[in-house]
Amino acid sequence: MTTNTVVTLNKLVPAGAPTLENFKVAASPVPTKDALKDGEILVRTLYLSCDPYMRGRLSGRTDSYVASFEAGKPIDGLGVGVVEASANADYKEGDMVTGGAFKWETRFIASAKGFTKVPPTGVSPSSFLGVLGMPSFTAYVGTITLCKPKKGETILVSAASGAVGQMVVQLAKARGLRVIGAAGSDDKVQYVKDLGADVAFNYKTVKSLSSAIKDAAPEGIDIYFDNVGGEFLDVALKNMKPNGRIAECGMISQYNATAEEAYHIQNLAYVVMKKLTIYGFIVSEYYTTPAYGEFIKEVSQMLKENKIKYRMDEVVGIENGPQALLDLFEGKNFGKRVVKVSDPAHRL
Repeated sequence: MTTNTVVTLNKLVPAGAPTLENFKVAASPVPTKDALKDGEILVRTLYLSCDPYMRGRLSGRTDSYVASFEAGKPIDGLGVGVVEASANADYKEGDMVTGGAFKWETRFIASAKGFTKVPPTGVSPSSFLGVLGMPSFTAYVGTITLCKPKKGETILVSAASGAVGQMVVQLAKARGLRVIGAAGSDDKVQYVKDLGADVAFNYKTVKSLSSAIKDAAPEGIDIYFDNVGGEFLDVALKNMKPNGRIAECGMISQYNATAEEAYHIQNLAYVVMKKLTIYGFIVSEYYTTPAYGEFIKEVSQMLKENKIKYRMDEVVGIENGPQALLDLFEGKNFGKRVVKVSDPAHRL
């Protein structure tokens, strides 16, 4: 093989919905071990992660917690891969690694500082982008670390079948909460019920979002885990109990909105009237806290005991990566969306 597949950004998208024209899939020379500098590793990509935060990186914003992509350069993000050559004493050929600096390339060279070895667990490598990865840890931090749920409380989860939401549902049920989940299709709603949610509804087909939440929780919501923002957040604010807590994880309903399309929150006064606490958080800041060890211990044990389900949504082929990412912004994924680039046992 003499070529390497690379996904680059053609043009930034400050507002509106990105399209395939904003990306370029092309071939480039395959990097070799001869090009390695001291401290670098050559990685063959196994899986790439498609995540909502990547929409912000397409915008060119300079005031975000993560840098925007650069036009003309490969996009990057979370991934899992295999070391094929190393100029770093801590890594050897065959080591499986994960990290947030995976270039969207079949193979690439990078400093080993941005990567962590994946321990042998017997689970699919893609699990380190899902059930044992960033989305699940996000669910843990927002639900457990910040909102501190108590047995008997009621939690509302938007995008409850998604990469983060499906873990929020299960972590909450494990602690004896009453769980209400919302999703965007009937099959997703059924999946949320299968996860253990006490009530689940299709937010796209209910006659009134406010009535659906009110009917599901007549006495109000103690915790709202927000993945979507917009109207859903606005309605949730009105249905919170006094001293309620909100984990503000994401606002995907607004990521592609133009200034004219953006939803303007009307019920913010309830934050004062109901003494609500809203937690905005960036999960990367919690990897060096005790919460990460607690998360790995709890979820690993749940996996061993078959007490947890986690749905992956796999798209095969790096050339299909741009469409896989765009579909995520429209809610076309069902579970954690990843792109399979190569097989662990297969050398391209």
